[in-house]
Amino acid sequence: MKTRRIRRIGLGVVSALAVIVLGACGGSGTGSGTVVGVDYPRSDSDFWNAFMKYTPGFAEELGLRLKTTNSRNDVAKLTTNSQSLIIHGVKGVAMAPQNTAATTPVLRQLAAQKIPVVTLDTRPDTGDVYMVVRADNRAYGEKACRFLGTKLHGEGKVVMLEGDLASVNGRDRTEGFNACMNEHYPGIKVFGERTNWDGAVAAQKLQAILTAHPDIKGVYIQSGLALSGTLQVLKQQGVLVGRQDHRHVFVVSNDGTPRELRAIAKGQIDATVSQPADLYAKYALYYLQAAIEGRTFKPGGTDHDSTIVRIRDGVLEDQLSAPLVTADGATYGGVPSVRSDAASLWGNNLD
Repeated sequence: MKTRRIRRIGLGVVSALAVIVLGACGGSGTGSGTVVGVDYPRSDSDFWNAFMKYTPGFAEELGLRLKTTNSRNDVAKLTTNSQSLIIHGVKGVAMAPQNTAATTPVLRQLAAQKIPVVTLDTRPDTGDVYMVVRADNRAYGEKACRFLGTKLHGEGKVVMLEGDLASVNGRDRTEGFNACMNEHYPGIKVFGERTNWDGAVAAQKLQAILTAHPDIKGVYIQSGLALSGTLQVLKQQGVLVGRQDHRHVFVVSNDGTPRELRAIAKGQIDATVSQPADLYAKYALYYLQAAIEGRTFKPGGTDHDSTIVRIRDGVLEDQLSAPLVTADGATYGGVPSVRSDAASLWGNNLD
């Protein structure tokens, strides 16, 4: 009796664990297509919510069935989610790890099951993936630098609200911005403030730096997550004014969400760099399907206006286009921009 009771308890635990693990996955897509997993990195930003809207449609176009999870900017959840996707029998996984320095164990776990991985938006610091789908994030920083450097005529003070330097994106944007400023606009002093992709932290640090340095004339926010807080702080400081007003502080954002484009049209901010949320979804799934089918790629131009580059041995990155967006579509410091009302921008086409 004792043995049978223990066995019953054991089976109950296994059943409960199965329910927990299976409950971590969401499903979408119909038909009998190949099952793939997509881990959404977070759902607290306009950009990633847009990505989540685009993904099911592109999966359906490619005949793929989705199993989805959300790691909520937590590498521990990403590990658990990967285990869940393995249990669901996915043939490949697309993910966007936010802490790129801590994802190697996850990649090893999937590699042990012979499940190919495509990362989008970010690339892991170590470990192999089939393809990285991303834009050139150093160029993001340089484009923001060129815009602000031109507007400030090479003199003055700017603050850069950095993302998370544990992320390759945060490092790349910061390094690109600083390198450009040092080389082309040495008369501009840059105050770098790390925000860890947290809008509240960004607002708090911007408030403090503007209080200490009220003569700051430019702000580079590395993520649209900081947009609302930035506008609120500028309003409190009495500098959220039109572009023709001498008190105006020039603001460059990153992401290209509908809210950012509207803010440019209203004169609240001045520019953004449009990350292609739609193309991230499309080509992450495209390369995932290619990996499952055993196709290979090599560095060079593509048929979708991008360039594949070799990051390190065994890792290729498809660098998609991410244009500078402004109200007038002019060229700034040699960098052409796209008008904020252009129909080609995903932020103007999101339902």
